[in-house]
Amino acid sequence: MSDCLFCKIVKGEIPCTKVYEDDNVLAFDDIHPMAPVHVIVIPKRHLSTLLDIDVQNISLAGNFISAAQKIAQIKGIAEKGFRTVINCNDEGGQVVFHLHMHLLGGRKLQDELG
Repeated sequence: MSDCLFCKIVKGEIPCTKVYEDDNVLAFDDIHPMAPVHVIVIPKRHLSTLLDIDVQNISLAGNFISAAQKIAQIKGIAEKGFRTVINCNDEGGQVVFHLHMHLLGGRKLQDELG
């Protein structure tokens, strides 16, 4: 999508601080971090929401998990722990409609779910 912020980052039209990249996934530091480590993980292929993952592209879920594991190691938070979050649609808190995962860590995270 030509007007998608994350697609522009994938294409190199908008700069980012890359943390990890492979053939399918790009990860970069969030510009408004909510924790000492806050990385955004995106598929290079545009999918709007988590609901767009289907049997044809289910391998993307594995790519996300594998990338999260590698990023946690890169950022030095794997042993102490981290959180991953995928927001879906407006009421789920999704702001950018290109599927993405937040990886947060670097401090004790509170349990917002109660």
